[in-house]
Amino acid sequence: MILQEYESARGMLAGLAYRMLGSWHDTEDVLQEAYVRWSAADRSDVAEPRRYLTRVVTRLSVDVLRARQSRRESYIGEWLPEPVPANALDLEEVSMALLHVMERLTPPQRAVYVLRTAFTLPYDEIAEILDRTPDDCRQLHRRATHALADDRPRYEPTVDEQRRLLLDFVAAARDGDLPRLESMLRDDVISWTDANGRRRAARKPVTGREKVATFFAHIYGRPDVTITPVDLITGPGLMVVVRGNHHLLTVDSDGTAITAIRVVANPEKLSAV
Repeated sequence: MILQEYESARGMLAGLAYRMLGSWHDTEDVLQEAYVRWSAADRSDVAEPRRYLTRVVTRLSVDVLRARQSRRESYIGEWLPEPVPANALDLEEVSMALLHVMERLTPPQRAVYVLRTAFTLPYDEIAEILDRTPDDCRQLHRRATHALADDRPRYEPTVDEQRRLLLDFVAAARDGDLPRLESMLRDDVISWTDANGRRRAARKPVTGREKVATFFAHIYGRPDVTITPVDLITGPGLMVVVRGNHHLLTVDSDGTAITAIRVVANPEKLSAV
């Protein structure tokens, strides 16, 4: 019965934790700890196991986010969400772009935003989960929404559009075709690379059409570059192998051009893929 009740809620709990953490490794750690606590809990007073487990996973995720903030100072370069294969989790309406911009939120803001926006929980229930007042939670949600307003994606390309953009972009970069590359990019395009010092990579964002085009033509402009399409829970990605090093590439689009590029090159974040 203990395992059955937990397993019936595990998919939802995994989606909650991953939305909050943007890391599959952290998500698995949180789920394991949640099960340990559920197994040891006095369940005679638990009327709704799903609500109880939601509270445990949310609070554990907040703790992980706070601990990660203190460790972030030692992280080398940009931190990007960890890509996860599509078959690992049944998760809808989440994008790599949104997970990335949510990094600017405080742990309580992120918790309230996910619980309210993704799971449509009432503020009274969110307040109980976070041990705050409903008014506090409303304020946290307003602040989170305001913080994300300028950079939250306003256009979501279709799966086919994303795949085509990824393949065309890397093909142009491999050919060293700068005019073609630039034609695919918006003027204010930005590129982030997450390698944590484990691979040679740009430690700061590369911005602007010409700089981004030149940057990728330099990296991928080799005949031995190989590519493999990958389906992620956040949408299509492309695994690019350059000189034996693996990069997981994703892009955002405004419908006419690429607006953002994210490259995960940290091998620790690619083990799931």
